[in-house]
Amino acid sequence: RSGKLTPSQVAKNIIAMLEDCDKSTPPLRAIVQWDQEQIMLMAEASTARYRNKCTLSYLDGIPVCLKEEFKVVPYHHRVGTVYLGTEPETEDATVAKKLREAGAVIIGVSNMHELGTGTTGCNPNRYHKIPRNPYKPNHFTGGSSGGSAAAVAAGLCPVAIGTDGGGSVRIPASFCGVVGLKGTFGRISSHGSLPLSYSTVSVGPICTSVADAAIVYSILAEPDPLYPYGLKQPKATLSDMCAPDLKGLKLGVDWTFFKACDAEVLSICEKAVEHLQSLGASVVEVFLPEMEEVRVAHAICILSEMRDFLQPDFNKHFQEMNLDTRANLALASQFTALDYITANRQRTRSMRFLREIFTTVNCILTPAVACTAPRIYESDLLTGSSDLSFTVRSMRFMQLGNFTGIPGLVVPIGYSAAGLPISFQVMAKWWDEAVLLRIGLKLEQFRYQTKKPSIYYDILA
Repeated sequence: RSGKLTPSQVAKNIIAMLEDCDKSTPPLRAIVQWDQEQIMLMAEASTARYRNKCTLSYLDGIPVCLKEEFKVVPYHHRVGTVYLGTEPETEDATVAKKLREAGAVIIGVSNMHELGTGTTGCNPNRYHKIPRNPYKPNHFTGGSSGGSAAAVAAGLCPVAIGTDGGGSVRIPASFCGVVGLKGTFGRISSHGSLPLSYSTVSVGPICTSVADAAIVYSILAEPDPLYPYGLKQPKATLSDMCAPDLKGLKLGVDWTFFKACDAEVLSICEKAVEHLQSLGASVVEVFLPEMEEVRVAHAICILSEMRDFLQPDFNKHFQEMNLDTRANLALASQFTALDYITANRQRTRSMRFLREIFTTVNCILTPAVACTAPRIYESDLLTGSSDLSFTVRSMRFMQLGNFTGIPGLVVPIGYSAAGLPISFQVMAKWWDEAVLLRIGLKLEQFRYQTKKPSIYYDILA
């Protein structure tokens, strides 16, 4: 607004950096498709709007990227594969359309775990390669929205859009030390993304700060006639988000569940709870029942739905899929209709338990991920990575939100001794994203320093 900088200047910087980060050793591989001409067209249109003082929204001129799971004109809708999206896309997903209408500059589409089937972000195929964690390039970004989180952490853009069916926004945001919001199921339209699992996936922003996440959320969260699941939602608000303290809020903690994480993660997450208490919130012990059943039932639901949707691909493109994708889809084919029905009965039970819990507390606190980002081994670059015990651990605090549809926010709160980010998660009742953002702002104050990642681009320089 001050005119010191224009969107066109920022766009030129980003283009130079996109060229640079693919030539570095190892390449960052955050943005996997981008087009200089497209970026400059959007940036120049925004520059003219600033000059004429007729900007479209707070996002006007702001660089954003979208996970390759979304259709974005004119890029290939590959969804992390080598066989999908053979032709350039001709229509935008709803979120891409909304971002364009808000004046945002789409800098490209970001890397992802093939078909969203894992939580490392490891995708060794020829179009994608492995996105690197900007804090430690020999560590994973997390997945499946790994490229989105890496792009934000590395400074290429302050906003990225991801999808979250089993932690796919929140795990990479946590591993890369940025903010990730999984909206309530149906809150943000997922029309135009590949419908891999229709009952567990929510869309959400990955951003540098909670305030940025709130801005993006306020622009994207509304019913979309093309997306039936979100039609009946209440209006999105940011009420009380900037309240000076947390007085009157009751924060639920199931300590047994909370403590099921690495010692380094636990010690800083416990301090974060104390910090929230010091701001006037009260901590209430709650019991989250049947969490083991939730874990198994969520896995059955998401894998069965993906397997159902990808059945033709599994038959026709098996040889072109990554090894871990094949393994996951083969595992999924072992579930029966009876398993799926039983899992959905568990979902009804779990939602009823949560409804009761949310009559006594405003939100539920957990660590974000039980561990920090794992390291990348040489073999991962060639054949990919498949470590079921890591998958289970990384999703431990994530599955409840995907299974029942409640919203979750992860905020970075510190670092491990090795310098890897550690994050904290807040979950709230359906449609109450506002309370998450209010608590998230206070969690940011708890983080007394933000370490600069070892891969970082200053796009305003």
